[in-house]
Amino acid sequence: MNKEIIASELNYKAVRSSGAGGQNVNKVASKVILTYNLENSLGLEENEKVLLKEKLATKITQENNLILACDEDRSQLKNKEIVTKRFFKIIVEGLKVNKPRKVTKVPKAVKEKRRLAKKTTSQIKESRKKPKP
Repeated sequence: MNKEIIASELNYKAVRSSGAGGQNVNKVASKVILTYNLENSLGLEENEKVLLKEKLATKITQENNLILACDEDRSQLKNKEIVTKRFFKIIVEGLKVNKPRKVTKVPKAVKEKRRLAKKTTSQIKESRKKPKP
């Protein structure tokens, strides 16, 4: 992953934001929408693209575009910084490969402890009942 190349491939679009801001909302395009085409990226290797497509499948459009938006701040520049940081965080998290889980046996002591806890709880509940005549 080459961050400089990826940063140059990002497309930003400013649109009018909703929410707080009074008349400022009606006049200033402070919301920033970031689009990034995963398929045509030169900053990612093929195996990285495949991994990102799998992990970010719910966030990618059919045209392989990753779209993020930010309208948290009244400043367009701050929103651009926030959405760029969020984008790189998503990309880095998506490229992490999880270690395969090692299957282990449940220790006898843990099973015994669970049985003892169940027995104790059962006795407590039994003691709450009214005695039979």
